[in-house]
Amino acid sequence: MQMTTARFEKNGGERKDLIPIEVIKIQVSTKITPTYDITVPTVNEFVCGPGLLVHNSAEIAFGPHKSKSFLKLKDYRWDTDKYVGPRADRAPWGWCSNNSIFAEIGMDYTESGDQTGQNGEPGYAWLENMRMYGRMGDPINWIDRDADGGNPCLEQTLFDKELCNLAELFPFRAASKGDFLRTIKFAYLYAKTVTLGRTHWRETNKILLKNRRIGLSMSGIQQFIGANGLDKLKDWCTEGYDTVCKYDKIYSDWFCVPLSNKKTSIKPSGTISLVAGATPGMHWPQNVCYIRRICVAKGSPLLDPLVASGYPVELSLYDPSTMIVSFPVKVADNLRSVHEVSMWEQLSMAAFLQKYWSDNQVSATVTFNPATEGHQIKHALTYFQYQLKGVSFLPALEKGAFAQMPYEEITAERYDEMMAVINHLDLSHVVEEVIAPERFCDGEKCTLSGR
Repeated sequence: MQMTTARFEKNGGERKDLIPIEVIKIQVSTKITPTYDITVPTVNEFVCGPGLLVHNSAEIAFGPHKSKSFLKLKDYRWDTDKYVGPRADRAPWGWCSNNSIFAEIGMDYTESGDQTGQNGEPGYAWLENMRMYGRMGDPINWIDRDADGGNPCLEQTLFDKELCNLAELFPFRAASKGDFLRTIKFAYLYAKTVTLGRTHWRETNKILLKNRRIGLSMSGIQQFIGANGLDKLKDWCTEGYDTVCKYDKIYSDWFCVPLSNKKTSIKPSGTISLVAGATPGMHWPQNVCYIRRICVAKGSPLLDPLVASGYPVELSLYDPSTMIVSFPVKVADNLRSVHEVSMWEQLSMAAFLQKYWSDNQVSATVTFNPATEGHQIKHALTYFQYQLKGVSFLPALEKGAFAQMPYEEITAERYDEMMAVINHLDLSHVVEEVIAPERFCDGEKCTLSGR
């Protein structure tokens, strides 16, 4: 087995379309170890070995902002006669990666911003901000001076070989601020306890034991604002962050371990927020009434109870081994959908949380109208480069853009029709352990299974 470690270097050669790398070292081992490619288009999950269920992996690719090839990795319309780069035949597997540039403070965002306005990529990571700041409302501390990037959804700063470590809070479910602060204690204890463990990789352990990085995240933020207002969220975020720091001092001393270098995040959330009936992360709901579709493995013991309860179940059009379950959802009446919120307000929300709560990062996917807002992205980045550590963009999809969409807008009348035939869901006879869905999804696509 051979492992090559490399890094990007600035292009000083003649081929402007290539990204040269410097090989740092090559490790060779004669040990035979079974490996699995777990990024497979159209296949959501499969078994590797006895009883080991694996799922398509996610990745984030960071590239230089001056590389035309990298900027256009998902622009499958690219004129290949003019550039050496992406082509339409990359589409079946090009979706596997989230591609973000390492943006530099003060750079010209015209070219990258215009490309993002076409299809939502590239995303942006300001590594300088990630290294310099905890919360961006606090003084510069350089606590992550040697950080190399972040995780696929970019809610945590990470060193090379470091793992993310997240727990989730739901402030809109708290009976009071005191109740919320108490939940922080238990979420903190869970995440901090994870840092006491070990992985099978020595180099990863060295980073984990040094940084003790955790990320207490929040979901249902828009529900909290709708019920309580933004000023109350600022108060809870500020006191909540101070509470996390207080517990870290107490329990790090008890455990005889270093303080966590960073402690708070805003993750995008996925099935976890669905279970809690929460809007995901900082984001607004896709619609006031909508259908949320989730993939369930064919043969799962969950299917019969779902069918008996009246939930629509159909075969996936993209994977014959998967069934699609449709859940009608109606959010609170005092919430706006993301289609009613401007790109600028979404960016401001991310900056607010980066200032008052998250000392890691805020995972923010900003939905924009390509016709009216796409050309404004380059200007927005110029302003928000001083307030954010990372951001990605998503063009608003037209209704019914493709079959079996994860989220599909419906009318209130259609929601009432679906709910009229849905009965109590009885899972008491499902004796198999249900694999925790958060292992498999943290964004737009989720898979549930049973074993």
